Amino acid sequence: MKEGIHPEYVESTVSCSCGNVVTIRATLPSMHVDICSKCHPFFTGKKQLLTDRGGRIDQFNKRYGVSVAPAEATADEAADPAQEVEATAQA
Repeated sequence: MKEGIHPEYVESTVSCSCGNVVTIRATLPSMHVDICSKCHPFFTGKKQLLTDRGGRIDQFNKRYGVSVAPAEATADEAADPAQEVEATAQA
């Protein structure tokens, strides 16, 4: 290894917003993180408490009062797709 090009590693304390404190080796003496494996929903198995606001289109429709009814399948739409291709090719 070359001399003088590698960072100096020291014992570092990592503290989380939930109160968990871990000691590791790093280039900084102390670090603060917002989320860790003790409080992250993926590791804890608890459901995340974020509200689903919907996509941009849903927000637009909600804001401007546009309502779109879901299309119901009719007997014509349930027909064989091969017949639809032939009909469009003839047109």
